[in-house]
Amino acid sequence: MAKRESYEERTEKLLLPVAQKNGVEIYDVEYVKEGADWYLRCFIDKEGGVSIDHCEAVSRELSDLLDAEDFIEDAYILEVSSPGLGRQLKKDKHLEKSLLQEVDVKTYKPIDGCKDFTGILKAFDKDTITLVMSDDKEIEDKVFNRKEIATIKLALDF
Repeated sequence: MAKRESYEERTEKLLLPVAQKNGVEIYDVEYVKEGADWYLRCFIDKEGGVSIDHCEAVSRELSDLLDAEDFIEDAYILEVSSPGLGRQLKKDKHLEKSLLQEVDVKTYKPIDGCKDFTGILKAFDKDTITLVMSDDKEIEDKVFNRKEIATIKLALDF
């Protein structure tokens, strides 16, 4: 297991009781490098959304636990936030909650000359994602191999 994945897993285990105590659920944990800095990002959510007070309470408690455990070798910045409206759908539980909603899919390589797709999330399994896509002329199911997908996010309509 890579260092990054190990840090994410260990952080998620520390975060679980803190999240439960504060009435929120863990949406995702990621440990990423941006420029010269490492970030430990913890995304929390609950029905109706989270407030700044939820984020602050979870951040303070988690920070104390991370300091006590001290398993992350690098200097890092801890961020606790909501996953936001255009949240990434990384896990099956995210996809399950987003069935029949509009999503944006970006692929690593062009498929039929395109890397960006928008459609209704119809189905998924361990290997594929199916979108219902429509243009002015027709409606069709488009099946993507999950290995081809760079990101899936909830679509934002303005």
